[in-house]
Amino acid sequence: MTLDRMVLAFAGSFILISLLLSLLHSHYWLWFTAFVGANLLQSSFTGFCPLAIILKFFGVKEGAAFK
Repeated sequence: MTLDRMVLAFAGSFILISLLLSLLHSHYWLWFTAFVGANLLQSSFTGFCPLAIILKFFGVKEGAAFK
């Protein structure tokens, strides 16, 4: 799995988990959903993604988006 796909998988998982937690625990988990969405939006414009930097450090193979 390339870095690009891992970032998308992490983001999608975090969004779904935080939505579930907002239904089961507290509506404040929606702030985490908004944070993940904002991070995805800014990384689409700037190419800077903290998760991509961490995954590169651990040796995950780069895809086309985060070279």
